[in-house]
Amino acid sequence: MGQRTLARPMAWLFAGLVAYASLYPFTGWRTQDGEFLGFLWAPWPRYWTAFDVFGNLVGYVPLGFFLVVTVLRTQGGPWQWSGALVFPSLLSLAMESLQVYLPSRVPSNVDWLLNSAGGVLGALLAQVMHRTGVLNRWQRLRSNWFVPDAHGVLLLLPLWPVALLYPAAVPLGLGQVLGASEAWVAATLADTRFAHWLPTAERVVVPLSPAMEALCVGLSLLVPCLLGYAVLKGVVRRVVHLCLFTGVGLLVSALSSAMTYGPVHAWAWLTPPVMVGGLLGVIAGMGAVALSRRACAVWLLLVLVLALALLNQAPPTPYLAESLDVWSQGRFIRFHGLTQWVGWLWPYAVLWHGIGQATRRGTPGGFDQTTQA
Repeated sequence: MGQRTLARPMAWLFAGLVAYASLYPFTGWRTQDGEFLGFLWAPWPRYWTAFDVFGNLVGYVPLGFFLVVTVLRTQGGPWQWSGALVFPSLLSLAMESLQVYLPSRVPSNVDWLLNSAGGVLGALLAQVMHRTGVLNRWQRLRSNWFVPDAHGVLLLLPLWPVALLYPAAVPLGLGQVLGASEAWVAATLADTRFAHWLPTAERVVVPLSPAMEALCVGLSLLVPCLLGYAVLKGVVRRVVHLCLFTGVGLLVSALSSAMTYGPVHAWAWLTPPVMVGGLLGVIAGMGAVALSRRACAVWLLLVLVLALALLNQAPPTPYLAESLDVWSQGRFIRFHGLTQWVGWLWPYAVLWHGIGQATRRGTPGGFDQTTQA
């Protein structure tokens, strides 16, 4: 009988990400003359870039990898193996076919072949790692570092760097949805009988003071740390987690700034309030390494709610808005909407998970074996 594995939800997650990136921006759907699968036997495109080849190939590697790992972990039969090997190619074929109806996307037989090759490479990589014992070593490492019910956290933590790629008004600040929600509601209710229900004057938004910005940065850094603490075994492992995610937050934020404003401005976001906030987050994270799992989950909820309350009072700068327009129209258009949605929704997914973790029966409430070094 197979065992529960994180690879299955990861495979579904990557399938959803592939579908989103393939069909973004989901606007302008129209009928198209010609055959539905005509792109398959169309001439190969005359112009292509290394970025397109690399993106189409590598984008499907994780999908093929996690599908095969799922079959290995669940001891699937021939049908499961066939599905794992064929599904990436069929998914790519479906996405390319749907792009026929999107004026902003161009279906390509080369893209389909590269996507299919990426799925095969991922499957081969999983087989190699299985036969060389790498997957078993990861399983032992996971058992030594994390509690058995860590699936949700291990799914959420890798999404944090992805969410940070989308530029935010406050560094490390995720979940700023109030302004976008108000604009969406206003556009939806325009020219309806409910339009007068909305405020007639624009909401006055006061920029955060340097002290509030520092607090917001510290709280935002503390969120992934507490999320990991709730499933990690031992104080030493929690300290390693704190150092790792602090470094990841710095590097990904620099990458986001470089893509938004240019490479020379990669570290422009690292202002004195941000540095103070980061230091406060690290100090608070060090002070929380000895808390029980339930206490970490409770503090996670408190920190996250306070961070969201502060973030949704911060206005975006005009220069940021202009840079986002350029960023979203360039070569990162496929990832623009994706990272934006991950940045919006990640904190609320963590909030939902944290509520379940804090209220779950059997979660250790004291300083027990899960917090020993």
